[in-house]
Amino acid sequence: MTATVSIIIGSDSDMGLAKKCSEMLDSLSIDNSINVYSAHRTPELVEQHLKECEEGGTKVFIAMAGLAAHLAGAVASKTVKPVIGVPGDGGPLQGFDSLLSTVQMPKGIPVATVAIGSAGAVNAAILAAQILSLGSPEVEKSLIDQREESKKSIEEINKNL
Repeated sequence: MTATVSIIIGSDSDMGLAKKCSEMLDSLSIDNSINVYSAHRTPELVEQHLKECEEGGTKVFIAMAGLAAHLAGAVASKTVKPVIGVPGDGGPLQGFDSLLSTVQMPKGIPVATVAIGSAGAVNAAILAAQILSLGSPEVEKSLIDQREESKKSIEEINKNL
């Protein structure tokens, strides 16, 4: 069986973002995997990975890429499972080009796009968990607990001011 959430990155330079995403999913007890596949350099491997994931029970795909950031769209074109795109924050335009490449999808092939960079990586994990929570009270409880921990963290910061 494959992971419930498949994180796909366009190159190993996106590994930092993938790890932030994976860590959040781990904290919510959601199994996940990270793989490197390029929409431009290895499109046949992207397609093979998607097929294997779908046959193995993957429910959500998270695609992270910088620059042209075609990966999320390539994934979405080959699956009807939810795809969340995370624009990488590198390159000369610091992720703005990635944001536009990820969010501007044609009608009928949606990609849920989150913020550029590390905030987006964490939010992608949370959004994946929210999708999964529709069929899982355990995941919903993990999300509620995570929100409560976040709230306590803010309260603690304010106590120390």
